[in-house]
Amino acid sequence: MRRFALAAAALLFLATSAFAAQGGSPFETAHQLFEVGHFAQAAEALQAAIRAEPSNAGLYYWLGRCYFELRNFDQASAQEEKAVKLDGQNSDYHLWLGRAYGHLADSRHSLWLGIKTRKEFEEAVELNPKNIPARRDLTQFYTTAPWIVGGSRKKAQEQIAAIAALDPIQGALAQAEYDHQTGNLAATEAEYQKVLAGPTATVLEYYEIADFYAAQNNAAMLQKAVDGVLRIAPSDPRLSYYRGVILTIEGQNLSEAETYLKSYLASTVDRSGYPQHSDARTWLGHVYEKLGRRLEAAEQYRAALEINPDSSFAKQSLKRLEKQVN
Repeated sequence: MRRFALAAAALLFLATSAFAAQGGSPFETAHQLFEVGHFAQAAEALQAAIRAEPSNAGLYYWLGRCYFELRNFDQASAQEEKAVKLDGQNSDYHLWLGRAYGHLADSRHSLWLGIKTRKEFEEAVELNPKNIPARRDLTQFYTTAPWIVGGSRKKAQEQIAAIAALDPIQGALAQAEYDHQTGNLAATEAEYQKVLAGPTATVLEYYEIADFYAAQNNAAMLQKAVDGVLRIAPSDPRLSYYRGVILTIEGQNLSEAETYLKSYLASTVDRSGYPQHSDARTWLGHVYEKLGRRLEAAEQYRAALEINPDSSFAKQSLKRLEKQVN
């Protein structure tokens, strides 16, 4: 969930306020635990709240969000299904149910779950046409999914146009993501550079661009995206990750790169909206490779895969290292 951590936090604050007005102390506890990344404990608090209010759709929604952060997508989808059953008119409930289905569809290579993913995203957009996160997820689905489950580049372009009408920067990012996924890197960079040249991007928008340039091993453009964050949020905890990545790509000050990446791992929880800890460990492995410390590099790649077994970044890095050793 690369784009929506701040929006999610705002929604969580509003939900917390609503429950607080009802004297919902178990939810308040869950909110505090969720905010500091204690997702398992937050889930326990929400389960206690559900025992008191078994018909409260919002509690199931946030319980599903906890399981999503814990990468338990079976439980995430089960809880979001309950939220949707109790309140089928909430756009965000459908969005997060679609996201849970999407992870299950990818891991199980399931066409049926792919169709269910599309239907939830479409419902989220229909219920709230101004829900940009839902439109962006639907755009990504239309772009990347096979036609048999509803993929359609024409529909993707229609969504991009609708997003641009709501928010030009998000429209440019959606177009860039589409161009990247369809193999047009020149057009992708043109859209990202358009955003970087403007004065109004948010922290999350800069980080979205940063992630692209990190994957391209382009330290100079990654630095430009980071500079955008520095102008508006110089103490953001994610900056240590990106500083470490920049130094790793450049191959200079590798001891400083190691310090930044270790600091990021020690000071943040692994959650959506933040660079994954599996990626931080993979970059740390790259640092050790460049320092000639191959055993330590392999340890980091394997640790990354323990966190996220589906990480292609870690898999490819470990495979490359093993070929060099053999």
